[in-house]
Amino acid sequence: MIALLQRVREASVVVAGETIAAIGPGLLVMIGVQPGDGAETVDRMARRLLGYRVFDDEEGRMNLSVTDMGGAVLLVPQFTLAADTRKGMRPGFSTAAPPDVGRAVFTELVTAVRSRWDRVAVGRFGADMDVHLVNQGPATFWLQS
Repeated sequence: MIALLQRVREASVVVAGETIAAIGPGLLVMIGVQPGDGAETVDRMARRLLGYRVFDDEEGRMNLSVTDMGGAVLLVPQFTLAADTRKGMRPGFSTAAPPDVGRAVFTELVTAVRSRWDRVAVGRFGADMDVHLVNQGPATFWLQS
């Protein structure tokens, strides 16, 4: 599983002109599911997303997690993160989980994160989404489990 974390002042997801999810300060997390991802991967990623220290403490050091600072999390499925880009000029997607598996694992991740934190918004799997964000920093991190 791949997670692209972006520390944001705000973020939202729009589908067909309707805002389906929005957060204030916190993390926008794009999720790419890969073959072999399962319960163990989901549990580890949920813990990492909520515990990763990317917010400034009172001394200006990245020492606080999203839960420490009381922020929100916006989880957005993005299978293109798992693309194979090693050769050629077009990405391949054999390194991404098939859609039915990706949906199931993404749903498990949402459940796992929500069981640990109550400020969670979610994009729509398989939808054509417009994702809006104000990246704070900018600060963007790649996590892989």
